[in-house]
Amino acid sequence: MLTPDLLFKIASNVAVLGWLLLILAPRWRGTRAVVLSGALPLLLAATYVAVIGYQTVAHPAPGAGFNSLAQVAALFREPWALTAGWVHYLCFDMAVGIWESRDAQRRAVPHLLLLPCLVATFMLGPLGLLLYAAVRRWYPRPAVPAI
Repeated sequence: MLTPDLLFKIASNVAVLGWLLLILAPRWRGTRAVVLSGALPLLLAATYVAVIGYQTVAHPAPGAGFNSLAQVAALFREPWALTAGWVHYLCFDMAVGIWESRDAQRRAVPHLLLLPCLVATFMLGPLGLLLYAAVRRWYPRPAVPAI
């Protein structure tokens, strides 16, 4: 039976696989097909939609909402909603990592400069985006044709 904990583990492992491909094999055709194509974040997005729909119908959290911090806290006390929130993070962080990777390849940014940005995006989302913005600003190479 699928539980919030099991789905958390599955989604996390799927995301880790995608990040490892971005970090270790960014130009491999498997990475292009599974990650850089957007397929993996779309899978996470579909998972999010299914979980948030299930949570809303089958396990509504009393007092939950988005109008105050207290309502958001009430929402995330429900395990299915918390799992949906986690999948949301995984999906959007990976989408940002894909953008960073594709943009870095177009701009011929050395992969070694991109690596800390990807790791930071995976672990701390917005910090990685800020790091990549700095790399992009201070490493202004002319863009090469898209892959």
